[in-house]
Amino acid sequence: MLSKASSLWYVDAPDPLAVLRANHDPDPDAALALAKQLHADCDVRPIMVGTLASCAGPEPDQVYIGCYPGVTVLCSAQVARAHPTAIPALLVRPLASEHSYLVSFDVRHGWGAFAHWERGELRRSFSSTRVNILEDEGLPLVWERPYWAGEHPVQWRAGELPDPQTLPFDPPDFADAANNEWLGFHYRAPAAGGALVPGDIAVCGFALSPKSCATDATRRVHDHADAAARKRGLFSWLRGPDRVR
Repeated sequence: MLSKASSLWYVDAPDPLAVLRANHDPDPDAALALAKQLHADCDVRPIMVGTLASCAGPEPDQVYIGCYPGVTVLCSAQVARAHPTAIPALLVRPLASEHSYLVSFDVRHGWGAFAHWERGELRRSFSSTRVNILEDEGLPLVWERPYWAGEHPVQWRAGELPDPQTLPFDPPDFADAANNEWLGFHYRAPAAGGALVPGDIAVCGFALSPKSCATDATRRVHDHADAAARKRGLFSWLRGPDRVR
C-alpha cells in the first residue's frame, strides 16, 4: 500500500486498463524524449527501470515515465500541488492527449488530490487535507457520491480525537478511488486476486540536474556514460529479475 504518489496520466486509449494489463514494456526512447521535453533546463540521465510500487512518489531531482500504446504515466514531484489548477499547461498536455488525469496523495499529511482535463480543458479538480478543502472545481462525479455520503470515513487510530470539521472521507483514499475509476487499479486499496497492482506497471527513471551546474567536462562524461549504457541496453532487462519494485 503506497503512502505517497504524484502522477499524471496521458490517455488516448479507450480502455487504459487493458493496455496496462497487456504487459507491454514501456518505450524507453519515448520516455527519454518526454523527460527532455518537460525538463529542457536540465540534463536528463537514465538511471533505472522500476515500477509504480516504488517510483510513484519521486524526489524533486528524479522523474519516472512509462510510455505505453495510448497511455503514458509521468511521476514527478512537480505535480504534487495543493492546487491542481496551478500545474503548468506543458505538464497538463505535453502529448496532445485526449485525457489527462492527475492523482496525487501523501498519507503522512493526510492530503489527496485528483483532476481531469479533456483536451487540455479542466473538467474536475479536487484537493484537500482531512479538514480543509484546498480546491474544488467542476461538478462532482458520480463515483464520488459514496465518499461525500460518509461511506468511506477516516480510520482513526486508538486514542486519536478527530477534528469536528473532518471531511467524511480520507483524502488519500479519495484520490486513490479516482485512480481506480480512470485507470482501473488502486495505489492503496487491497487488490483482489488477479487485479492489476502498481508493481505490474514498469516505468523508466531519469535523474535531473541543472545544466548551469554541469561543466563541459562533466557533460562529456555523462554523454559517454549514456552512450555506453545505450550500447549495453540499459532498458533491456525490463522483464528480468532485477526490476526494482
